Amino acid sequence: MKIMVWLTEGTWEACIDAVRDQPATSIELLHVIDSESLDALAGARASLLGRGSAADTGPLADNLKAAQQALLDAAQARLGRPTGRQARWGRPEGEVVAACASAGMLILARDGDHTRLGPRSIGHTTRFILDHAPCRVLLTWPDEPPRLSTLPPPPLHGAGHHSPPPAS
Repeated sequence: MKIMVWLTEGTWEACIDAVRDQPATSIELLHVIDSESLDALAGARASLLGRGSAADTGPLADNLKAAQQALLDAAQARLGRPTGRQARWGRPEGEVVAACASAGMLILARDGDHTRLGPRSIGHTTRFILDHAPCRVLLTWPDEPPRLSTLPPPPLHGAGHHSPPPAS
């Protein structure tokens, strides 16, 4: 089985640790540079230097590519075995889902609130990928999971929620 491992800057170590225990015929490491990041960096640079400055994004793109390769290198070294590597640009949700077309499993990590259990422990991009991945998904915590006592309380009946009809 081919396993795709989506690496992000804050959670990649947990994903690499999770893939170690999985039976795989091949492992593919995937990192996606959000294409909007380059636009944001170029805009910030133009704001600092004024509108008259040239919009040369080449050095910024080169820095992002170098950071991407360094992350893929570090992940492969942590895993300690041969892998495939994909370095992509684009919208992460679309790129990750597309990369999983030939995978049997995707490994990714929660990227939201790590202090308590619940839906806020998963960010918007990760939620999209979970909902649309065309393969099995292994979702891991990037650190120690919160205690069960952090589970949100159930919704109150009568506070805008409908109670189930009585049994007949």
